[in-house]
Amino acid sequence: MTRVVRFYEHGGPEVLRIENVDVAPPGRGEIQIRVKALGLNRAEALLRAGSYIETPALPSGLGLEAAGLIETVGEGVDGFAPGDAVSVVPPLSMVRWPAYGELVTFPVELVVKHPPSLSWEAAAATWMAYLTAYGALIDIAGLSSEDLVVITAASSSVGLAAIQIANSVGATPIAVTRSFDKKQALLESGAAHVIASAQEDLAGRLREIAGEKGARVVFDPIGGPIFNALTSAMSRGGILIEYGGLSPEPTPFPLFTVLSQTLTLRGYLVHEILSDTQRLERAKAFILDGLQSGSLRPVIARTFPFDQIVEAHRFLESNEQFGKIVVTV
Repeated sequence: MTRVVRFYEHGGPEVLRIENVDVAPPGRGEIQIRVKALGLNRAEALLRAGSYIETPALPSGLGLEAAGLIETVGEGVDGFAPGDAVSVVPPLSMVRWPAYGELVTFPVELVVKHPPSLSWEAAAATWMAYLTAYGALIDIAGLSSEDLVVITAASSSVGLAAIQIANSVGATPIAVTRSFDKKQALLESGAAHVIASAQEDLAGRLREIAGEKGARVVFDPIGGPIFNALTSAMSRGGILIEYGGLSPEPTPFPLFTVLSQTLTLRGYLVHEILSDTQRLERAKAFILDGLQSGSLRPVIARTFPFDQIVEAHRFLESNEQFGKIVVTV
């Protein structure tokens, strides 16, 4: 028997339950991992609440990121052995491959030997954030040292990963956050500029910073009214990559700005990278190189013990965190 987290109905964090279940041995091409740490993501809160892109049969497990020691390998698995320290690339379906448990099973192609210098917490905080940011900034936008890049929701784990990736290629990251509370922390985390969107004129500050050159790349999970401000400061031929919809307000289409500046507005999900073997391998190589060199360093907001998974989800939804929330097992 092993402990896992499941929910029997959709709702708030309180619907999560820790239960003892029997776990089958790994099948062919699978690896079973004794979990040391879990990384929490908004997608898990959405699945739990019933508003995710995936609809589970209930009861359902959940979770996209884990790190730990290999317990057992299935038939046909090469290059891995019991006792290896590994972390997990997020699966396309967390319902099929849930990570919230003491003992979890994943396909071998989703298991990575991370640099031994990483702690369990950092390893569990790596893949969703850096894969999401890499896919948008490097794979799609081709970010380079010549670019200004605007990163909204900058204090999230993905936002911080984006700042680090921008710096690693010599681009200039402009961080957008709601208030001045996190300004100093963002500057210390590598942002070249910080804008507090609820306390400053976002469009004006962006134009002041970007000047006539404008920002070629915008990386945004919010949408809503800020689209007008974001696009107004973009360079001709720029690209706005939208990877979420956190704003409850309608998102306007800035038609004349898009036309006059020949902009691209691009929807993006990390599943694009996860479902393409070649793109995923390039992403993993880039991220592992960054982790090894130290240019990429996961930022941990707070850790919770496994028994406090409900409290961890409450903190996840508080929007108070700076970086990744991790659960230790």
